[in-house]
Amino acid sequence: MKRILPYFLILPLVFTGCNREPEPAGPGEVIILMYHRLTAGEPGNLYERSVADFEDDLAWLNDHNITVIDFEELEQIVSGETKLRGDAAIITFDDGDHSWYTLAVPLLKQYRMKATFFLWTSKVGMNSFLTWDEVELISHYRDSKGEKPFSFGSHTASHQYLLAKKTVLGAGAAFDAYLDEELGGSKLLIEAQTDDSVTALALPFGQGAGDPDIIAGAQRNGYLYIRTSERAVTGSPATDLYRLPSLPILNDTPADLIGDYLGIY
Repeated sequence: MKRILPYFLILPLVFTGCNREPEPAGPGEVIILMYHRLTAGEPGNLYERSVADFEDDLAWLNDHNITVIDFEELEQIVSGETKLRGDAAIITFDDGDHSWYTLAVPLLKQYRMKATFFLWTSKVGMNSFLTWDEVELISHYRDSKGEKPFSFGSHTASHQYLLAKKTVLGAGAAFDAYLDEELGGSKLLIEAQTDDSVTALALPFGQGAGDPDIIAGAQRNGYLYIRTSERAVTGSPATDLYRLPSLPILNDTPADLIGDYLGIY
């Protein structure tokens, strides 16, 4: 990969701890990071990330002048409304683990970084998942500028394999009704708890990227973005906002893998 030295978005955020001076560069790229559950100690499975490693990730973004944005800002970059010079990242979490409230949010506040949390709505309030009260508290938080850095998206209601369900139901009215329940129902539920519009969808298991029926179902229910599990960077004018790639951050992912994708060595 070519090396792209991080510069800034228009109206740059100023970070501390930078160990080199940014140099002028061409348009950068955007990487979408996908987390699941954070742990206070050693991770117990592939999809967990220790809070120490998570903080290392945030520090790496900070040290390399990676501007953390949200999906709306990504859309502005893709449309040309905002010019991206350097690299940016979107931080996302899947499922709804309680560690978002106890471990992730405090560090995100400390580093003044945004994040989008994709909820598996039928699990809220169960076992190790967030409660709706915690969802409300996270969504209503405002930073020192009065802005809300945390948003919620849908990971569907029941977190099923969407293409497998399409095979069973067949394309057509039955599958459309199923999508309206999974995508539309979860969206309405989250919006009722957060008082914010839900515009981003994360595909369960990453299945169904680019499927026209799933995209149509998302559009029909008011979604503007679909995050997939396809691995790549994004942010060019050719970006398909209904097929956004991401990088899963697992228990053994080195922070500098983010740099490999962005061409920072």
